[in-house]
Amino acid sequence: MKIKTQAIGFNADSKLRTFIEQRLPKLDQFYDRIISAEVALKLENSGQIKDKIAEIRINVPGNTLIAKETQKTFEASIDFSIDSLKRQLKKHKDKQSARR
Repeated sequence: MKIKTQAIGFNADSKLRTFIEQRLPKLDQFYDRIISAEVALKLENSGQIKDKIAEIRINVPGNTLIAKETQKTFEASIDFSIDSLKRQLKKHKDKQSARR
């Protein structure tokens, strides 16, 4: 799986990029035909609190799965997004096997 990371409005450090590159390949155990993943990291300034937004797009044959989460840290946002994508991949795989 190809992983593309994009930080919008700031520079992501290597520790955060390494965290992403370690977590995303674990999705292959739920669906092995993942083509690529795009991660967009954003900062949202709403009043005094700066929320971290992680949006992950996964390309599978014939479909694109998207998960977007807002948490206090990028690590938490990424973890919640990955959990959401796990559910979506399982559902997508079930639909594929039902068609056969």
